Amino acid sequence: MNSICVFAGSRPGHSSVYLEAAGKLGEAMARHHVRLIYGGSSRGLMGEVANGMLTGGGQVTGIMPTLLFDAEIVHRGVTEFIEVANMHERKAAMSEMADAFIALPGGLGTFEELFEVLCWAQIGIHRKPIGLLNVSGYFDPLVEMVRHSVQEGFTGSEHPSLLSISADPDELLRMLKNKAENLK
Repeated sequence: MNSICVFAGSRPGHSSVYLEAAGKLGEAMARHHVRLIYGGSSRGLMGEVANGMLTGGGQVTGIMPTLLFDAEIVHRGVTEFIEVANMHERKAAMSEMADAFIALPGGLGTFEELFEVLCWAQIGIHRKPIGLLNVSGYFDPLVEMVRHSVQEGFTGSEHPSLLSISADPDELLRMLKNKAENLK
């Protein structure tokens, strides 16, 4: 596993624990020698995970559509920056470059990106591990919603296992590496 796409909020959230966790994930990825693929922003959790990677000497690829340059403030310190025309191209490039995915806390965009890669895994478009960095139980309601969809017959009982979940960045990275080995 050489690269991980991280989905994260472009806002910091109300608690400092989110920013701290994003930085720690970046530092852990750098220690594990895994390239970060992300949305290219210098703001919020996106910016903090990139900063953690760069501080740890890691490699960072930011991918951003031109239309977001003003709103999200491009991170000028990344190792590589790729400008794309729209969100569809951004997600396609991120997916193509990544060997795995991690979602940090975030809003609607993070949820959309997470569920897209989950759906793609469910229908066999990719066989890449997907993780949640469950900072302060942020994703507990989402995990419960997925369980509920299984109970109600809308999701197969095997599909929740597509997610690896941990609050500890190093543990989550180990889980994803193990899953990647088992998917080969």
